[in-house]
Amino acid sequence: MKTKTLTIISLSFIVTMGSIIQSQSAQPTFGSDLNFLKKYNMVIVLSDADGKSQVAVVPAYQGRVMTSTARGEKGISFGWVNRKLISTRKFQQHMNAFGGEDRFWLGPEGGQYSIFFKKNDPFDLDHWFTPAAIDTESFDVVRFNPSSVLFRKDIALTNYSGTTFNLEVQREVRLSNPEILLRKFGVEPPKGVATTGYESVNTVKNTGSDAWVKETGLLSIWILGMFNASSKATIVIPLADSANGKQMEEVLNDKYFGKVPPDRLVVLNNVIYFKADAKYRSKIGVKPQFSKPVLGSYDDENKVLTIVHFTLPEGVKDYVNSMWELQKDPYNGDTINAYNDGVPKPGAKQMGKFYELESSSPALALKPGESATHVHQTVHIQGSEKDLDTIAQAILGTNLKNIKTAFEKR
Repeated sequence: MKTKTLTIISLSFIVTMGSIIQSQSAQPTFGSDLNFLKKYNMVIVLSDADGKSQVAVVPAYQGRVMTSTARGEKGISFGWVNRKLISTRKFQQHMNAFGGEDRFWLGPEGGQYSIFFKKNDPFDLDHWFTPAAIDTESFDVVRFNPSSVLFRKDIALTNYSGTTFNLEVQREVRLSNPEILLRKFGVEPPKGVATTGYESVNTVKNTGSDAWVKETGLLSIWILGMFNASSKATIVIPLADSANGKQMEEVLNDKYFGKVPPDRLVVLNNVIYFKADAKYRSKIGVKPQFSKPVLGSYDDENKVLTIVHFTLPEGVKDYVNSMWELQKDPYNGDTINAYNDGVPKPGAKQMGKFYELESSSPALALKPGESATHVHQTVHIQGSEKDLDTIAQAILGTNLKNIKTAFEKR
């Protein structure tokens, strides 16, 4: 009875926008993705007053933001939605890639403190399993209104070394005003752009009786967003001044799934450019000393600039290491990750046509009763190249011309 009531209320948040111009993109519209999702799950839709900025959230998928729009139901759907998997109503063995622009995960993925591998198992795909609490189990809805929703979940995990963690997760997804983020970077919002913005506020509390210490493993809050890939999409990561003069090998890790070829990854004038075409499975990471609290992407096909802004505590260096190996330094990990999907090996099936923008909290050394919070904000902006160029220069430290020609300059 409780679920039925929530479903009915959530549908009242949906605003039908018949006057919005239909997108010319091949990507699904927000309305199309929303109607699909509603066939299989309860969906809570957050919306601004005029219904142009909307965000679809699914409690059954750990309070995941599945997709969003800046132009109402007829606007393009920004999040990648795995319709093929969802429609089967069946769970996969290793991971359920339902899609979604903002999903809650925990790290580390690999190493002696991994929560994805059992003790003494080899670090390979056959032995990699996503914990059910962040894969197939629902998060409880605590409260919600037209602009925000709060979730809660109790979780117990055991890492590769045998350490057990008891924790409470509170996760709030709420609409945010993109204009505030733009002004933070000194940009007066152009009048001709369409925008949507939201943030997830993710809090982990140690509910066990033992402190979490480095010697037996720590956790991290890990937020990942899946977006629709295109042949003209590029991930853009501006680097901190500390990266000036460094070799690329010092600044970023590009060996997660084998070294990324140079025609897919370049660093020019302290900015990383990484192809987001879903044609080559690859992943990169940037350590905290070289990171800024921002990354993004530009899809030249649909004229969409995406910005991710996240919590980056100053001077903190301990981040969990997710490399699939026994590690010499398990706290020399990344604060930023980006992923481009592709076929994992000859003859295998590709997961989907998507790329990911990811951020992580520091390693969480929490005493019993202590908690830590990581905020991950996503903003999408559609408009003219002139307007988007101004925003890209202010926030990502580069212009659209550089983004579109980065791989020609290598």
